[in-house]
Amino acid sequence: MIPRSPAAVSLPIGILLVGYPLWWALGFGGLIVVVLAVPMAVILWRRRPLLLPRGFGLWSLILVGYLASATMLGATPAGTHGDLRAGRIAGYLMRLALYLALLIVVLYIGNLTERELPRLALIRMLGVLFLVTVAGGLLGVLAPGFEYTAPIERLLPDWIGGNSFVRNLIHPTAAQTQYVLGYAAPRPEAPFEWANAWGSNVSVLLVWFTVGWWVYGGTRRRVIAVAVVALAAIPVVHSLNRGLWIALAFSAVYLVLRLARQRKALGVAVLTACLTLGGAVFLITPLHAIVAQRIESPHSNEVRGHTVTRTLEAALASPVLGYGNTRNAVGNHRSATTAKTSWCAECGHPPLGSDGQLWLLLMTQGFIGAGLYVAFFAGAVRRYRRDTSPVGVAGTLIMILVLFYMFVYDGLVTPLILYLISFALLWRNAMETTDI
Repeated sequence: MIPRSPAAVSLPIGILLVGYPLWWALGFGGLIVVVLAVPMAVILWRRRPLLLPRGFGLWSLILVGYLASATMLGATPAGTHGDLRAGRIAGYLMRLALYLALLIVVLYIGNLTERELPRLALIRMLGVLFLVTVAGGLLGVLAPGFEYTAPIERLLPDWIGGNSFVRNLIHPTAAQTQYVLGYAAPRPEAPFEWANAWGSNVSVLLVWFTVGWWVYGGTRRRVIAVAVVALAAIPVVHSLNRGLWIALAFSAVYLVLRLARQRKALGVAVLTACLTLGGAVFLITPLHAIVAQRIESPHSNEVRGHTVTRTLEAALASPVLGYGNTRNAVGNHRSATTAKTSWCAECGHPPLGSDGQLWLLLMTQGFIGAGLYVAFFAGAVRRYRRDTSPVGVAGTLIMILVLFYMFVYDGLVTPLILYLISFALLWRNAMETTDI
């Protein structure tokens, strides 16, 4: 029986976004989307025929290509090591399930009516997740050592839960300690899987939070929004995340230009005033010293340069299918032999394809898979760039950020969920004849 009430039909989306802190605490994290995709698929099946977004074929081809790449799971490209084991297969299946689940989520959001799932309600759900993200970031700053064994983690066998990739997804931690400044420095990651995932997600959610709490908010919501964004600056700076900082600067310039082009003088004035005030506060507090120190400590560039070069070399050897999953390089940028130490538990042979979604796709699906991914999001920018509504401007900005982030951040797991939900919002908005 198909759910009839709007609340029942929209429940899976609410469970995913508003209920996300619970799933993180239990150890599901972003993988809960795979579970929730099942009832969504059942509802969609019973509501046929379905509306399909432009670009649907590209994502479908990504899935087909990834299925074909399974034939290369046993390959060991030059400069890498490791045999075909359960961990490699588990990682492959996890990514496949996620890609398929996100296709279902996009179709589900796009096929719900405005009565069943109002766009503003979905935006406010994303805004709630932004509040949770800011709280998680502050937890990472104030209590960076916070972590515990989640219930799901206790239930998994060691050959799955012991895998480093899987453990990051299911083990709740407040911060990821790294040595990017030359000493141990915690980088907020709660409630997501990596510090870089936190950086990507906070920027995307900030865009929707601004739409839901400022553009479509009353005086009370706007006051709260200003206070929350001010608090968010603390973990944003402490994240030591240069990609996030660049994205936020670009977003501010982009929005000023879009508002100016639409001749919205008040919007330009308000945004400029906020940026000026925020810049002044930043300069007179200790936060600017942290940013300066991070800029002066670019040692991670050497690591990225090495792994990206090795990734391209491996991808050129299998340009059509890739290898289905990442591979560990032999040595790193400094030595041909590497190992974990008490000083650096995360050291070792670096995984190729772990420095950004583009490099991951080159490694797992070759140049064709990477090209399809770029075409999918670039096509969204081209189609929706003329949408001057708040949702259209915000969603197009996020599609542009996706194309930037693919060079520096992995999309899996939670970033890709937010990217595709943002795409679905753009699609829904284009189908509606009226603004929110």
